[in-house]
Amino acid sequence: MAISARLVAELSLPKSSVHGLCNTLLSLGYLHRQADGAFRIGPRVMTLAGAFVAGTGVAREFNALWEPPGAALEETVVLSVLSGTEVVYIGVHNGDRPLGLAFSVGMRLPAHLAATGKAQLANLPVESVRESFDGVPLTLLTRHGPRRLGTLLSELEQTLERGYAIDDEGVREGVYCIAAPVFDASARAVAGVGVCVHKSMLGSDGGARHRDALLRIARQLSQRLGGTLPSPLRAPAAVRHGRRKSS
Repeated sequence: MAISARLVAELSLPKSSVHGLCNTLLSLGYLHRQADGAFRIGPRVMTLAGAFVAGTGVAREFNALWEPPGAALEETVVLSVLSGTEVVYIGVHNGDRPLGLAFSVGMRLPAHLAATGKAQLANLPVESVRESFDGVPLTLLTRHGPRRLGTLLSELEQTLERGYAIDDEGVREGVYCIAAPVFDASARAVAGVGVCVHKSMLGSDGGARHRDALLRIARQLSQRLGGTLPSPLRAPAAVRHGRRKSS
């Protein structure tokens, strides 16, 4: 399979390395091979562009929620967008309570483990989720989290029904996160916002006050983008089954 001599020259890499990189990008949809063997940009690049465009506006509105700057919060609040099978954090407001996990803007985590990732995945058609994770191993960061695609899909079904996602020590032992989708004016989930707390701080209500705080933040952020958060947070049965049906 011929590799573009131009790519080899411009990257100043061995032909074998360029071959491997191109094959990886081809398999992920970021490159497309034409009939003459040349490469062009693949359709998957649009997902990155969409994430960037969505992220700039929603990140700005997220940061505006904490004005004046330095407004104190008990718990850490994070904002992420999907990037393939990962989430990229585009907003972080650290709380006063110790968490044991340092979030930062630009940080990436597996979407099937992060609460903000699952909140967004749950609002995608099941076919899109299957396609994204086809052949991708569901790696674990702790002893917790979905190990198989079927388990993940079941969890996403539950997430869609209740309107928020839960990461119970899937990213870090002792850390509990709850997240909800953020919707824009076109009713599209453009981001996920989450509240993260050390599990020992959940309290006797099992984290109900953290859930209420999260949903309030998600509602405010959606409104700033011209969207609305479903209320009550439960999709009609027909919509649920249509989104999550098996192919």
